[in-house]
Amino acid sequence: KKCYFETYRFSEDLDFTLLDGSHLDQAFLRAAFTEIAQWVHDESGIELPETARAFELYTNPRGKTSGQGRAGYRGPMQRQGDPPRIRLDLTDDERVVRDGERRPVHHPYSDAPEGGIHVLAYCFEEVFAEMFRALAERERPRDLYDVIHLHRHAAGADRASVLEILTLKCEFKGIAVPTLESLRGSPHHGELRADWDQMLAHQLPQLPPFESFWEELPAVFDWLNQELVKAQMPAMGGGQNEIDETWHAPAMASLLALPRDHGAT
Repeated sequence: KKCYFETYRFSEDLDFTLLDGSHLDQAFLRAAFTEIAQWVHDESGIELPETARAFELYTNPRGKTSGQGRAGYRGPMQRQGDPPRIRLDLTDDERVVRDGERRPVHHPYSDAPEGGIHVLAYCFEEVFAEMFRALAERERPRDLYDVIHLHRHAAGADRASVLEILTLKCEFKGIAVPTLESLRGSPHHGELRADWDQMLAHQLPQLPPFESFWEELPAVFDWLNQELVKAQMPAMGGGQNEIDETWHAPAMASLLALPRDHGAT
């Protein structure tokens, strides 16, 4: 939402894949966020109270260490009571296949610093592959939403790279590359429809119906596997499916430029 499509859904937390596993350490995180809090206060006047910051390390389902943090803040309205908090999820055991890209962060406000704000993020193809992998592994409503939304904005993307990255990520997780049949037969499939409204309605100004997204999934697999289909069938010519080697991930699109909405992630 902040690096690719501003009309994308909001996320409930900020997910970070750490390139240095030693940073998954409570003492390091406390020290780092003490510096961050001071910088934020100096630049904006927003307070991140030390008493409202907490970091917890835990063993994730893969048997590796992950971290969860919460950072509370007090803005200009000086709300009473417990401050609102930003939630962070930190891990270092995700497979990062491509080099990250420095992306501009969308910030359409008058206090934007000169030169803008930039963050190291997944490239578009890795974002897409990561969302596809999540759909295969847990099949939650937000995963289906993410895959369909990114497919709608994937014109010109390097489809072969998406498939390659997805294959490597699934191999790393020890799961099969998803197919339409595997998603239909997943034990999580029943929950996908049942939880659609509950898990997504609060993240979007208007929630589209579940059927409009599920029924678009075959077209996503057709797009993803075009190279495999072409290898089994005679070439039809026309060059309509050729990859545009000059394509780059789009700059932040305006609200008027996109029909809808992913963001690091």
